[in-house]
Amino acid sequence: MQKGYFKSDSYQSPEKANPEIWDRLRSDSRLYFTLKYAGIVLRSRKQAIRKNYDTRDWTDSSYYIFRIIEETGGRFKIAGMENITKPEGPVLFISNHMSTLETMILPCIIAPHRELTFVVKESLVKHPLFKDVMLSRNPVVVGRSDPRKDFEAVMNGGAERLSKGISIVIFPQSTRNLEFIPEEFNSLGVKLAKKAGVPVVPIALKTDFWGNGRLVKELGPLDHRKTIHFKFGEPFNVTGNGKEENSRIIDFIQSSLEEWKE
Repeated sequence: MQKGYFKSDSYQSPEKANPEIWDRLRSDSRLYFTLKYAGIVLRSRKQAIRKNYDTRDWTDSSYYIFRIIEETGGRFKIAGMENITKPEGPVLFISNHMSTLETMILPCIIAPHRELTFVVKESLVKHPLFKDVMLSRNPVVVGRSDPRKDFEAVMNGGAERLSKGISIVIFPQSTRNLEFIPEEFNSLGVKLAKKAGVPVVPIALKTDFWGNGRLVKELGPLDHRKTIHFKFGEPFNVTGNGKEENSRIIDFIQSSLEEWKE
């Protein structure tokens, strides 16, 4: 695997040298971010269409977006990265889902250490901008309209990828939500981990820095008052029916979000 972008198990964005000047520039940062972000997406799409977009290209693209977010005033706090590499073999990462940001940033945190893909909505692999890049990552695709079909797609397609050593990120919530609602956090992830016999690494995140856009959902406003948080929990195995383990993930996410209240 490639060398990671982060030199330690935690990361915090550095303070700006001239915060007063930076505060004045932030009001214009959305346009700068949008143009830079669009450039990365279009370049990645072009590579993917040419079948020339591999894991290194994917993680580089992710890290370029990470750096642009910092350039436009975003502040990251990442903890627990040692848990990404603790287990041997593939891992199922189970996370809450808040915004576009996590799907763009998680690759540069995880994929330098593990072959990785996502469970994604069908609409994403049909999106004119993102479909070629996402399809190049061989994701597990769900429609979100038929729970039974989605269950089969995740249990069969997910188990197949895990058996080949590919780790997976799954967001058990049905859609992105700024509010974490435990009742909407289903147990599909722990059921897959149990079937495949792989450990779970829970992820708690707070990414409401990047909002939803009115015209293009992925190009929303940036809220510089909000810190971007990622925390990777201790890996564990699933036993029994997984109910206890799913509650453990929910508790981990809830306690982290409570800790990060601003």
